[in-house]
Formats: sequence, C-alpha cells, structure tokens
Amino acid sequence: MTSASGQPSTTTIKCVAWDIDNTLLTGTFIESGTRQPPADAEMTTVLAELGRRGIVHAIASRNPPAAAAYAAQVTGSTFVAVECGWDRKSAAIGRILTELGIGADALAFVDDDPYERAEVCFALPDVLVLSPEDMTDALGWPEFSPAVVTEEARRRSELYLDGKRRQAAGREFGGSRDEFLRHCRTKITIALASGADVPRLHELSVRTHQFNSAGEGATEAAFLAMIGSAGREVMTVRLRDRFGDDGIVGGCVVEHGKDGRWTVRLLMMSCRAMGRGVIDALLAWLIRSAAERGAPALEVPAMLNARNVPLRLALAAAGFRAAETASVEGADPAAGRQQVLFRRSLDEPPPELPGWLTGPGLDQPAQLRPGGELDGAS
Repeated sequence: MTSASGQPSTTTIKCVAWDIDNTLLTGTFIESGTRQPPADAEMTTVLAELGRRGIVHAIASRNPPAAAAYAAQVTGSTFVAVECGWDRKSAAIGRILTELGIGADALAFVDDDPYERAEVCFALPDVLVLSPEDMTDALGWPEFSPAVVTEEARRRSELYLDGKRRQAAGREFGGSRDEFLRHCRTKITIALASGADVPRLHELSVRTHQFNSAGEGATEAAFLAMIGSAGREVMTVRLRDRFGDDGIVGGCVVEHGKDGRWTVRLLMMSCRAMGRGVIDALLAWLIRSAAERGAPALEVPAMLNARNVPLRLALAAAGFRAAETASVEGADPAAGRQQVLFRRSLDEPPPELPGWLTGPGLDQPAQLRPGGELDGAS
C-alpha cells in the first residue's frame, strides 16, 4: 500500500474526504432534477465501519452545499468538514486539513474521477488517493485498521462537531482567550494513570505528532510496565467544557533520577486541545511540582522533526531552553534523526498558572495523586 507519492504509507488515516457524485451517490446530484440518486450501498457500509473505528469523514465535492446535506441524509453519516464549490479539489482538501488540524498523510481522498485524483496526487503527494472501487478492500488495510478503538475514538465525530461549535462561539466572544476559556467553564484534570487508561495512552502515542516529544508510539505493554514502576509516574490529562467532554487528551511519563532530576520521557497532547490552554497548564504544573519536590531541573528530551514544532515552541514559551543535541542511538544514520534536550532551571520563579484555573492540587502541586484538578470557573 502506497501514498500518492509512491512511498509506503505507515500513518493511520484519521479522516476520509469523499466526493459525492458517483462516489457517495449512484449518480450526479446536480443533474438529477427532483429525483435525486440514492446512496451507494457499498460506500454507505464503508462509511459506517470506518466511523466505528474512529475515522471521521469529510466532503470535498464540486456541488452546491445542498448536495452535502443530501449525502449525509441518505448515507446516515456525519461529515465533520464540508467543502462544496467549484475550486480545485486539492484546495478544498487543504482547507479540510487546516480545519481539522491534521497532516496530509493522515487523510485519504476518494473520488471516481481519474482527473480529480491525479490533481490531488500532484498537489498533495502525502494524501492517500483512492477510487471508490478501492474502499471495500481498504477496510482490511493497516492504514484503516487502528490497533485499538477507545471511547474517545468512537466519539471522534461528535468531538469534532463540539469543536466547531466552540470555534463559532469564540468568534462571537468579545473578550480575551483566557476570558473565553473561563466562559466555556474549561476544566482540566491531571491524574496518575491506571491500567484502564492504557489503551487511550497508547492510541495518543501513535496518533499525536504536533505534540509528541518521542516522535513515535509506545505499546500498551510499555505503558503497563511504566505504571507503578519505581521512579516513574505516568500521568493523564483530561479536558472538558460546556461544549463537551473530550476525555483523555494528553499524558506524560515522568522519570525521577537518583540525583533528584525530573525527566519527562514522553509528553503528548491531542491536536483537539490546541489553543485551549492545556499544554501551557500541564507544563506549568510539571514545573511547579518538580520545584516543590526539590528537583534541581526539569528536562524534556524531544525528537527533532518537522511535525512537532508546536511542542518545541510551547516548551520555549514555558522557559525551557535547548541544552544539547545528539543523534538517536540505533537510528538509521541516513534518516538523520536527532534529539534535543530541553531543560528548565527550577531556580527561576515558576510560571503563573492561567487565571481561569483554580481548584484542588494547585496549592500543593507536588502531590502527584489521582484526581488533582486544574479547574476552570463555573
């Protein structure tokens, strides 16, 4: 299985963008008059099965918006992003990627027209471009077969729609971001992980890229081994507000060295949490906790890649500085993989927690225990 660029595809697909005419429908919407074509039965089955696996759907079609509404009705599916118009399909897909905050290699595009497929292949070589005839077989491909399907995954379409409502409310809100987060009754809960959290932690580790310090996934067995092991703490980060409950959106693995130094071996966060104060709150909480427990420094080793620039910017904003850079042992020399060690001196005053965060655990952040909450105002 290859991407449009001809390279092997290893990324799990997060979203499928669909054409409508002769793809989702068995005919052409705009030419059908009052008798619109029915849904394609095979594609309707594929839509439902991918949805059960936590893969969301979008529409990129040369049609009026009414065609998307009709396709949603007759297929019974939810489309989290819709681009209808007469622009290039690659431009429509680019807007979908921006709206959903995902990389091109995490999206598949399905269209019956060879010209449209070729145009997208040329403009967006990382997108997986397929014909409708491919899709039944695609259900068995690894790109469409996540190893674990969590509760968050099953609710992914709902969570994206919650996000769209939140964004719409934010555009109408006249205050600052912090005031808007307080208005939304934002609540973040940082807690020690349990065995029940392992599937979601594994899922986050393989799905997150913009906020993933390791640059790769960790197995469920690895998380189970780390939970409760001496000198390590595995934390979960949950997020909810008045628009919905996102569940576990992030996590970290903290290692305590014999010299008292704290090292965050893995730091990861869902892109759905971007712009909602979560990464800032987690870093501030880690810094305050390490300082309270007498650590001389807090370190975050992070892989250097093009995808996790947002994480490295967040670390810099929280006072971390690049201390050293080294090649990763065992990595393919041709790949040129490097890791940078970000260090935050704890002699400096800890960063202020966002003003909309209050609640238990903040006066004594060093006490890492289940249920420590960073709680927005009600």
